[in-house]
Amino acid sequence: MAATIGASTEPSSIARWPYRGPLKAIIFDWAGTIIDYGSRAPVLAVMRAFGALDVPVSIEEARGPMGMSKREHLQAMMAMARIGEAWRAVHGNEATEHAVDRLYAGFLATQAGLLLEHAELIPGCLQAVADCRQRRLKVGSSTGYTKELMDVLAPAVHDRGFTPDALVCANDVPQGRPAPWECLENARRLRVFPMQAIVKVDDTTVGVEAGRNAGMWSIGIARSGNLVGLSQTEFERLGPAEQASRLERAYDELYAAGAHQVIDTVAELPGALDALERRLVDGAGP
Repeated sequence: MAATIGASTEPSSIARWPYRGPLKAIIFDWAGTIIDYGSRAPVLAVMRAFGALDVPVSIEEARGPMGMSKREHLQAMMAMARIGEAWRAVHGNEATEHAVDRLYAGFLATQAGLLLEHAELIPGCLQAVADCRQRRLKVGSSTGYTKELMDVLAPAVHDRGFTPDALVCANDVPQGRPAPWECLENARRLRVFPMQAIVKVDDTTVGVEAGRNAGMWSIGIARSGNLVGLSQTEFERLGPAEQASRLERAYDELYAAGAHQVIDTVAELPGALDALERRLVDGAGP
């Protein structure tokens, strides 16, 4: 029978607007979100790379651009006024692309070993991922690390129990976070749409922004992430007032970046997903 003129021929799986269906997928960041409580490995590698070229940097400076692809991270640091001045004082010239290449080579040489030293899963991770599986969510992941680095890290984390359905690395896409490409590439590889059915989970402000830029829900991770920047033991040694102060600053920064929900660690993810699903039922979108 011929189709009636003007009748819809779209497949029934096409989303209707506003989208009120279930969540379909989740995209996790790695360091500070799934592994490496405090996101310490990339910071140490960045600091060592600068130190090897006689331009020491502080932890705060190294953490500032966290979440970007690592080469873009180093470029952003070189553009900081204090670091640029220190570079000129030591090397007698401006920080050129060649200088960034030297930094990046030093970073890569140091980072691989540090990754394995900080590959422990954050407590509650496996239970949270199991909850996602029970919800029939596909599990993606994105990172500022390159594929070469993830070829070292991913097998070690797999042995600890975390194996996502998709892994998108910084050099898989034309531009790193806060651009949406890693999120959108995850959606493509997972074969999931619409974007309103996907959740990005990240401990950095640029990671939260990437999820928003991709039209997804974004959940920020505060306590175990880059903005607090302490190991679990270091955080627990703080007094209650200092803990509360650091968490408040991290929550504020993640919400300011556009997070729909902010939680302490991935262990609290199920409750945040429940809240997002209630918003979807009500017809709200990211």
